[in-house]
Amino acid sequence: MKKHNPNNVRMTRKYYIFLKEAKRQNESSIDGVAKAINRFEQYTKFKDFKQFHFKQAVGFKKHLTAQKNEVTNKPLSKSTLNTTLRHLKNFFQWLAMQPNYKSRINYSETEYFNLSEKDTRIANAKRKKPVPSLEQALHVLERMPARTDIEKRNRALIALTLLTGARDSALASLKVKHINLIEGSLFQDAREVNTKFSKTFTTYFFPVGELPLTILKDWIEHLTEELLFGPDDPLFPKTKMVVGKDRKFQTGGLLREHWLTADPIRKLFKQAFQSVGLPYYNPHSFRNTLVRLGESLCQTPEEFKAWSQNLGHEGVLTTLYSYGEVQDYRQAELIKKLSKPRELQTTDIDDYFEAKIKKIMNAQ
Repeated sequence: MKKHNPNNVRMTRKYYIFLKEAKRQNESSIDGVAKAINRFEQYTKFKDFKQFHFKQAVGFKKHLTAQKNEVTNKPLSKSTLNTTLRHLKNFFQWLAMQPNYKSRINYSETEYFNLSEKDTRIANAKRKKPVPSLEQALHVLERMPARTDIEKRNRALIALTLLTGARDSALASLKVKHINLIEGSLFQDAREVNTKFSKTFTTYFFPVGELPLTILKDWIEHLTEELLFGPDDPLFPKTKMVVGKDRKFQTGGLLREHWLTADPIRKLFKQAFQSVGLPYYNPHSFRNTLVRLGESLCQTPEEFKAWSQNLGHEGVLTTLYSYGEVQDYRQAELIKKLSKPRELQTTDIDDYFEAKIKKIMNAQ
């Protein structure tokens, strides 16, 4: 059975280079594109891309809706369908502009990769994400053991996540020198830290209580004075695996190495929350927790701008759109409050958000 087409391989490689060098996409994003293209090639039995016809796009959409998720054995979600088809549409639009393909691929026929308007709305709908309260996060830290080096590391990692809202990929690549306990800050240097969009910025510890800060200070002291780690060593070192007496692998301390991926960090979070009877909240959910805290603490536009910037956002609207969802109970309180008469008051924060809303409406 045919498993590849030489011409297709050549063009897809060229496209991946285009995405990386021209569109500045990272490897994980490109992997998603490659998966979508491979799905389409398997459907067409690896026909040359020059033979593309809109009927292939129509047939592939029907084929894709009949596929099932390998893990859940359920039909692919609308979001997966939309993403896969969007990748293919972008690829064939790029292909239609390449030499030897311009005369073969009709640019307008790439539109047949679109989902229906109804399915697109379903795919793009924002859904509620589980977000831990500050009290829940602190409860986990209080209950986490800290007897061994590994337990101390795990506890400090969750503490720093709460203090800074750092992403798991950044946490996995941090070095000791990136923490400044005197200033109370984390320097996310994109030359050494795996930050989103390779952005360099400083995060000052959020006001989440003394416990997380105490845990972090104790960890750094233990790391540098007891384990003799230096400034360029990992802040959260990789777990060392050894062969035990029963000839099975078991943990055996820490290595002076960074984790290669953020998977162990997510696993660590899952275990920590489940051990105290709470549902699993991933590291990224702490960013939502911090945004909600900021909405309650910030009193002026300048304060909320600083809070947003501390999360690494260039604009306040990014914080509001991506993380600023009002919780159900708070939504009910606000709606009931609006039904009662009140004195008209205009504050700086009201003026600020009113101006932002007008800007959005004008843009639309």
